[in-house]
Amino acid sequence: MKCINKNRLLCLFAIAALFMSGCKNKNEVSYDNPYELYEMSKVYGITKNSDGSNKAFFSSEKDLCVVDDVNFGLEEVHSNVAVAAGTFNLETDEVTYAQNIYDKMYPASTTKIMTCYVALKYGNLDDFVTVSKNAANQPSDASVCHISEGDIITLRDLLYGLMLASGNDAAIAIAEHIAGSEEAFVSLMNEEAISMGASCTKFQNCHGMPAEDHYTSAYDLYVMFKNAVEMNEFVNIIQSTKYTAVITDKNGKAVEREWTNSNRFLNGKADKPEGINVIGGKTGTTQAAGYCLVMLSKNELEQEIVSVVLKAGGPSDLYLLTREILQEFNN
Repeated sequence: MKCINKNRLLCLFAIAALFMSGCKNKNEVSYDNPYELYEMSKVYGITKNSDGSNKAFFSSEKDLCVVDDVNFGLEEVHSNVAVAAGTFNLETDEVTYAQNIYDKMYPASTTKIMTCYVALKYGNLDDFVTVSKNAANQPSDASVCHISEGDIITLRDLLYGLMLASGNDAAIAIAEHIAGSEEAFVSLMNEEAISMGASCTKFQNCHGMPAEDHYTSAYDLYVMFKNAVEMNEFVNIIQSTKYTAVITDKNGKAVEREWTNSNRFLNGKADKPEGINVIGGKTGTTQAAGYCLVMLSKNELEQEIVSVVLKAGGPSDLYLLTREILQEFNN
């Protein structure tokens, strides 16, 4: 479903409301005065004055898929197994499946999409990083890639530990290396999200552990992931099934760490969608967020598709709905 002509303006109103009110809960956003929102939209970066009189759509400038806040396609798949989901065609700029795509959701480790993006944008992959005590000492329920205090590892290797093994320890080591502290790095994450148009997102950490004021939406994850996959190195990382890192420990000894991609379509634990070439993506799981997956694929026309599924009830539900929405709406 693509917004064109008069519907395009309605889409703009919806995005303007999101910029003004933040990510919504159901029935929270009102569109009673859309013309006021339109006049205010340039304040929030949704329109851009090109010559003092003409307005250019933010969505057009950024090549974003835009759609009204409506659900469609739910009856054709097992939509009940997750809370929010969407598929987005990067070539046609169409939303092809929409299920609560603007609702406020916890992202879990899909947060690391932005962590990786910021690291690639501001960091040098060949830099050596010394792992701090703060990065290495993670809670027992945290996902880690098993790096230790005093380990010396390249930023490149840390990014594989971040995205394949979903290491919270890697996330903090990356943040401290790039920005000096996790707090400063998270500020960069939030700045980048807003600049992309992900107006319903707020990060409080770089790894995705639950925090009340750490949230996003399915649509915003599409926006952030779309920007990330424009980086070749990001795609190289997420499509890898396995990776072996060589680390120098605090005693100067070389040790290896092997990480396997947690995406079940890539590690052989789930059947891939028919007619779809799965490239890679990022998983996320916490009790609050449920089971989540953001992924890049290609259809039979070689068009790139971003799929997002959030708060599925379990791994089988997660991969079932992802498979169905890709097969049914993107071939």
